[in-house]
Amino acid sequence: MIRRSSIRWRLAAWVAGVLLAASAVIFAVVYEQTGSQLRSQIDQDVAGDVSQLSLAVQALHSDSPPRLLADIDAYVRAQPFTVTSSLLFAVVPGYGTASNHPELLGDARTDDGETPAEQAHENAEGRALLSGPPGLSTPEVPDVGRVRVDERVVIAGRLRVRVGAGEPMVVVTRAQRSIARSFVIAIALALALALIASYIAGASVSRPLRRMARVAARVDDGDLDPRMDASSSASREIHVLAESFNHMLDRLAQAFAGQRDFVADASHELRTPLTVIGGQLEILAAQERPEPEDVRRVQKLVAAEIARMSRLVDDMLLLARSERRDFLSLEEVELEPLVSELWRSAAIGGERRFELVEVPDAWLTADPDRLAQALRNLIRNAVEHTRERDGLVRLGVVARPGHRVCFAVDDDGPGIEPTQRERIFERFHRTDAARNRAAGGAGLGLAIVMAIAEAHGGTARATASDAGGARLELELPGLHLNRTRPSRATAAQL
Repeated sequence: MIRRSSIRWRLAAWVAGVLLAASAVIFAVVYEQTGSQLRSQIDQDVAGDVSQLSLAVQALHSDSPPRLLADIDAYVRAQPFTVTSSLLFAVVPGYGTASNHPELLGDARTDDGETPAEQAHENAEGRALLSGPPGLSTPEVPDVGRVRVDERVVIAGRLRVRVGAGEPMVVVTRAQRSIARSFVIAIALALALALIASYIAGASVSRPLRRMARVAARVDDGDLDPRMDASSSASREIHVLAESFNHMLDRLAQAFAGQRDFVADASHELRTPLTVIGGQLEILAAQERPEPEDVRRVQKLVAAEIARMSRLVDDMLLLARSERRDFLSLEEVELEPLVSELWRSAAIGGERRFELVEVPDAWLTADPDRLAQALRNLIRNAVEHTRERDGLVRLGVVARPGHRVCFAVDDDGPGIEPTQRERIFERFHRTDAARNRAAGGAGLGLAIVMAIAEAHGGTARATASDAGGARLELELPGLHLNRTRPSRATAAQL
């Protein structure tokens, strides 16, 4: 019984089915074409034989019917009938029949081993041959089988003579039977070879799939370490499959590790304010009559911690939503008004030296709210790591080739070590004591910047600033200078 889940046997069954169907079509065509060609050749032969017989009969000028019949009989008997030669006969109405095989035309004698009834039936079939319609026909002839017969009526002297010639169809039958036997043997051998070859091919094709299934079963049990190895002799498709499968497992391992780290970091970040709130409430509860100043102090501290946890939860939800397709609402945004308004609001109460480099006259296809959020996080990061009053915070907007724009925020703070520049955009990551929890928050601001950049198809990076501190860049695609401003329909498509 063939298992439905076995690709080897299913492939073998499909190959066998296709081979049998193709062989049946070829056999039917060859079988029919062979018979048709042989029958056509027999028709030509009997037509030639009956024409020759007709000419010979017409050349006889005997006015005596018995004499005419004797001359015809001598002519046809000179051409004896065999299984592979023509049957010749002529009928002189009212006087008799001449044939090179008179036994086929209704001999009264009984053959050895035949009953009188059987011989009478054969004689009737033979006599029917002499009374058929002129032209081509295929009657049954006793002891010969089906015979292709061509009959005509000719005039010999003043007498009407019925002449005919026929050839047995046994040649056609033998040829078709030989073809059938040959096809049966050939198909049997081809089917056996095809089943073996298809089974081996199916086993070769399914071998990497079975390995993948075993690896997938281990992954399902929680083990993300196994990988699929493709041998050097494997096909290119198998190598591509193995690489894709291993890449998927790498992504899964990375995602699970990131999820574990995210949960651990989030738990750690939430534990601190919860511990502070719990401790302050315990201190307050330990006093029978707490002073109003203590109550206000605890209330202010708890409110600050709750606000901090709310911001943390909002940031985590934002990062979770950044992987959804509906995270952005793209539209055509004019850069100068957006950046100028954002810069004015960021400079209020900042107590820093804020510098805004000239913004190019251009339009950007982006989500204005998410873009503003990312820029605020970059500016806030620079403010938190610069000195009050004289600390430098500078924003530059530069058009780059390929319809891209770069938002660069420079500061003159302590800067970022080269080994830390790629990690500062990770979630909950902090660099050093200068960027501690009190100054840097939960460490999600720059992670949000990277998520917004990637959602737009851009990127974020950190370098050293010419002002002595850090330079954080947000680069996005979809920039169009005013001289090449796209239509709103085009912007909507982007």
